[in-house]
Amino acid sequence: MSDGDKTLRELVDLGSRYLDGKGIPESRNILELLAARLFSCGKLELYRVWETVPDTRIVDALRRGMTRVAKGEPVQYVLGQWDFRNLSLKVDRRCLIPRPETEQLVELVLQSPQAKAPGKPIVVDAGTGSGCIILSLAKEMRDGVFVGVDISADALAIARENAQRAGLQERVIFAESDGCGEFDPASVDILVSNPPYIPSREVDRLDPWIRDQEPRLALDGGEDGLDYYRAFINDAVMVLKPGGGLFFEIGDEQGNAVRTLLEDFGFSNVRILPDYAGKDRFALAEQVV
Repeated sequence: MSDGDKTLRELVDLGSRYLDGKGIPESRNILELLAARLFSCGKLELYRVWETVPDTRIVDALRRGMTRVAKGEPVQYVLGQWDFRNLSLKVDRRCLIPRPETEQLVELVLQSPQAKAPGKPIVVDAGTGSGCIILSLAKEMRDGVFVGVDISADALAIARENAQRAGLQERVIFAESDGCGEFDPASVDILVSNPPYIPSREVDRLDPWIRDQEPRLALDGGEDGLDYYRAFINDAVMVLKPGGGLFFEIGDEQGNAVRTLLEDFGFSNVRILPDYAGKDRFALAEQVV
């Protein structure tokens, strides 16, 4: 039986075994994601086409995608897009792949008193990357001024593309900046960031599909992983309004260190919160009133 005679189910089974042999984790999920993209449906809808014999064009595309993954490319980059909360974002090697934990960070911002306060809060996402955080906040918050900044012009280019995809280009401003110190003193209501927080020595020990594919600028947090927190917290002291909120994603062993930094800089109501896996993942604080 040639590939041209096989059903989609059989092709996915064969592809999964091939990726297993290459040591690629979650091989079945990867093949199903590729197949769903090619059939323009969700993964849960694949049952409708399992017994279909795909035409040569789809078989060839499935094989190309599988080969790219086998060589170490993340499936998100192969697909060229990834869902994040209520958005479908373009992703490629210019930006970090959005993770589920970051969706939880967005939820923490949305549930905060700063987000629920009357008026038009100024919301800044420092190190915006794909724009996943600031675009989600702009889509889900009632009103506000939404700004995403990043030091990477490449990341900002893809963030602007994502704003266009989401129809949010009129609601979100993107600017190239190293941190958020350029904002006026006491002007920002919400400062949120998922900064690079992996210690430099550990970056080279990451799985190759992360280490060799995602931008190191978005991963490497310096010798102890805390370089960007120090810089952002120093900026936050100046730019946050009294009572303004600071929201960080952190490494799972950095809770105590980030808490100390925030308290040393005079922030109040400092909290370290876990992700859904029970690991320290978020640091929240408020500017003193």
